[in-house]
Amino acid sequence: MAVDSGSFRELFGSFPTAVSIVTALGPDGEPRGFTCNAMSAVSADPPLLLVCVDLRSQTLEAMSTSKSFVVNVLADGGQDAALVFASRSDGKFAEVDWQPSKVAGGAPVLRSLALAYAECNVVQTVEAGDHVVFFARVDGAEVLRRPPMLYHRGAFSAWEGSGAFAAPAR
Repeated sequence: MAVDSGSFRELFGSFPTAVSIVTALGPDGEPRGFTCNAMSAVSADPPLLLVCVDLRSQTLEAMSTSKSFVVNVLADGGQDAALVFASRSDGKFAEVDWQPSKVAGGAPVLRSLALAYAECNVVQTVEAGDHVVFFARVDGAEVLRRPPMLYHRGAFSAWEGSGAFAAPAR
């Protein structure tokens, strides 16, 4: 069976994924951001991740020019913010508390919404289909031990696992 864009989305929507808001500062100094579920770890040494950004994204220019961004992985309760940042609204940051990253070009850290965040600096970009893949070094991070928000088959939900969000024993 042929795979069109709709069946491709259905395929990848069939398994739960974390939801992030990726943020950057634009060339005008204004914050930009979008909701993302196309993010993955690449390497632990050095610490690298990748983020896939639609060529039509209003945040693409900010990430391309600043060469830095923050991946804010959303905690449960971040559904409203995820919807706002998935829109093309100009006022995405109007109701969001954020602090500028000290290691990722001032990109917005959304600490109050996140279960974790990664402050990143771009090391490589690759255009792939209708997206640009940003490979970035993680130069700062914090894990806040909150329950995650998931996206599955077009809906947000809370993780209903064991509920154990304490620091792992070492």
